[in-house]
Amino acid sequence: MMHVFLLMVYLGTGDERKLVSNNMYFYSIDRCNYFASQVSKRYGNFKYNSYLDPKDRVTSYCLPKYINTKNIEIY
Repeated sequence: MMHVFLLMVYLGTGDERKLVSNNMYFYSIDRCNYFASQVSKRYGNFKYNSYLDPKDRVTSYCLPKYINTKNIEIY
């Protein structure tokens, strides 16, 4: 058993918000936060974020977890 950081990724906002990933574990909070920031970036023809459809908005963050490491890959 050990403490790790779980990357949570949600797509959409409000009632339309859906969990799309909750299975990536990291030894380091810095590494987890790096990937959280990268997966929530958007590239495209959007001059302003307000033009991005709310269903396409991404929220990602890291949660501390205490897990059994025998069955889980940790990055």
